[in-house]
Amino acid sequence: MLTHFNEQQRARMVDVTHKQETERMAVAKSRVVMQPATLETIEQGKISKGDVLAVAQIAGVMAAKKTAEIIPMCHPIFTTGVDLQFKKTAEDTIEIKATVKTKGVTGVEMEALTAASAAALTIYDMCKAIDPEMVIGPTYLLQKTGGKSGNWSTSLEKG
Repeated sequence: MLTHFNEQQRARMVDVTHKQETERMAVAKSRVVMQPATLETIEQGKISKGDVLAVAQIAGVMAAKKTAEIIPMCHPIFTTGVDLQFKKTAEDTIEIKATVKTKGVTGVEMEALTAASAAALTIYDMCKAIDPEMVIGPTYLLQKTGGKSGNWSTSLEKG
């Protein structure tokens, strides 16, 4: 059942006043596929705009903290932890894993997805001059814990 609509079928922010405060965590993944030479240039630290993964790390953390400012019905939350990890999964692919934690009445799935997305976009932005054909995605929720609905993880990893 979708709960983001009022009696007039207009969008609303869900009322979480009476929800139980719990520890919550969400993990999202994204990836950026690029030319192998682009990834090699990133690894060698030779991108003219600077350390690509360091900047993407900061962008992901900042994005998680600002999620409610760009997703209209998302509740502002107090994030207690944000971490991003980058992994070369092929000669042309960087995988991004964003983990966000809180102790509160609403989950952090949107914050994790936003963090992974912002990191991917930052990689694209910093490398687009040498590789404008990079592809971002898929971006998806890997797992979440806490809250009324409990723990959840994707039934299959997406390509």
